Amino acid sequence: MKTFYNIFVILIVAMTLASCGGAEQDTKAPESADKHEGSAPQAGTGSYDPKRGEGKFTLANLALSDKLDPVMAKAGEATTEVKCSPCHKLTDEKLVGPGWKGVTTRRAPDWIMNFITNPDPMIDKDPAVQAMLEMCMVRMPNQSLSDKEARDLLEFMRKNDGLK
Repeated sequence: MKTFYNIFVILIVAMTLASCGGAEQDTKAPESADKHEGSAPQAGTGSYDPKRGEGKFTLANLALSDKLDPVMAKAGEATTEVKCSPCHKLTDEKLVGPGWKGVTTRRAPDWIMNFITNPDPMIDKDPAVQAMLEMCMVRMPNQSLSDKEARDLLEFMRKNDGLK
């Protein structure tokens, strides 16, 4: 029995170290009606803005189109397969981290970009992310995405949520 317990503990530790837990807002959590409005305060002002997160991305510097960019979405899908799908499903079902379905309707684009490129400070400061951490029990690791990879990933998330 002791051997079984030791193997179980080793497996749990190994899965925890290898996992990439998410921190998106739970689909059952209340939504903010004005999540896409405004992007102030800017990073470096000492005040955390839960609508845009912490990082260099703002709605102004993302320059999103109302139409999907299929080339970017395809590149984002490739990034997803390598770096994201071990922990996230494209549905609303939780794997290690939360499912992605509806994430672009629950979170502003600048928040998503800031989180996937700069997860550690947001995990430490964002109440919604901290609630997800309690549910998932695994911190979202910094995947060291380039700005282009992150933007492509956002476009794939928009496609996953039905933008055409």
